Amino acid sequence: MPVSPETKEFVTKISTEMMPYLNEKQKRIFVGIIANAIGYGGIETVKDMTGKSRTTIAAGASEVKAAAKVSDATKKTDSVKPNGAPRLRKPGGGRKSAVSKNPDLPKWIEEIIDNSTYGVPTKVLRWTTMSLRKIAEQVNTDHNVKISQNIVSDVLDQLGYSKQQNQKSLQLGEQHPDRNAQFEFINNKSASFLNENQPVISVDTKKKELVGNFKNNGQEYRKSRDPRKVLDHDFAIEGLGKVAPYGIYVVNDNTGFVNLGTDHDTAEFASESILRWWEAVGKNTFPDAKKLYITADSGGSNGVRVRLWKYELQQIADYTGLELHISHYPSGTSKWNKVEHRLFCYISKNWQGKPLIDIETIVSLISSTTTNKGLKVICKVDENHYELKRKVSDEEMDSICLERCEPLGYWNYIIRPHKT
Repeated sequence: MPVSPETKEFVTKISTEMMPYLNEKQKRIFVGIIANAIGYGGIETVKDMTGKSRTTIAAGASEVKAAAKVSDATKKTDSVKPNGAPRLRKPGGGRKSAVSKNPDLPKWIEEIIDNSTYGVPTKVLRWTTMSLRKIAEQVNTDHNVKISQNIVSDVLDQLGYSKQQNQKSLQLGEQHPDRNAQFEFINNKSASFLNENQPVISVDTKKKELVGNFKNNGQEYRKSRDPRKVLDHDFAIEGLGKVAPYGIYVVNDNTGFVNLGTDHDTAEFASESILRWWEAVGKNTFPDAKKLYITADSGGSNGVRVRLWKYELQQIADYTGLELHISHYPSGTSKWNKVEHRLFCYISKNWQGKPLIDIETIVSLISSTTTNKGLKVICKVDENHYELKRKVSDEEMDSICLERCEPLGYWNYIIRPHKT
């Protein structure tokens, strides 16, 4: 029915005065009642008088009509939240979350974080120097979306990032001049291998562990006043000795392999560990692999200056037919090696407070190590004897098909199989 100018003026005035005192649902019901009272054309008329959207007015009008058809008992159950408070919107109503509208948002943010971790883009530490505002700005620029720094904060919480206290991780003295350039090299080369579905592994030897009923750092849940009893000394027990866990972390699929050595930690042991991983897991996971990228520390059994390490890698290349690409982290940066933060730290956490009483226990604890991101670990025992101070002759060194990757050739090189 037509609405007189006086009625329109009255409704407009009363709406203006009442709206500040109504909640969201009451406003919706109020405009719905007016629209139903006007009849045909009421929604459009109320829209002009109150400025409310057609969707809101139509929803209110429908609710009023529906409420008129139900009993008082049914009305009492109308839209009540689980905590007993009245619901102002139907379940599922309201603006969708940023993650609901952009399911890839966590991945976008983590990619930005990965490329801005402390000092260089090695993507290993779960903290960043970037501010929330800068992260939001980069996401908005790269993906043409609009998110706030508060949304970034919520997503970082979900990804497991948090504010961290200072940590003693800086090396004493000046950092190596090749540090940043080498990290850039490793990051870029890793990305290239991953894009080609070629294996990328990070390797190192975890510190040796005493086998026996010794105290293991950390705590475990037990009944009150019932601590586990362990030996009061930390001397190796004859017949048990120590074990050297050599870890291989596979960047491609977040898996780990630990070769548990019972003898010396030598370059021969390190190369044997890599070969055992390849035979047990690698060649089946990467059947089309033509090359293998290995990142390692600059010291230890797989050090950059160890001749036996390079010689043994040549034996792996000849045996597997793989082209081996090797990069070493510069001096003083071993904590940035992925195997430290993606594998060893979780193994230590998994067995904290538990004595490593025998080899079987150690294998079980390592193999049961998992994370909420799907880390899986395989552990095998290596009972081979490895000779200490084994020398590599100049002739053997000359036989290695080694190519330096300049201008950082000291840290990066390629070992190719001998042609047959």
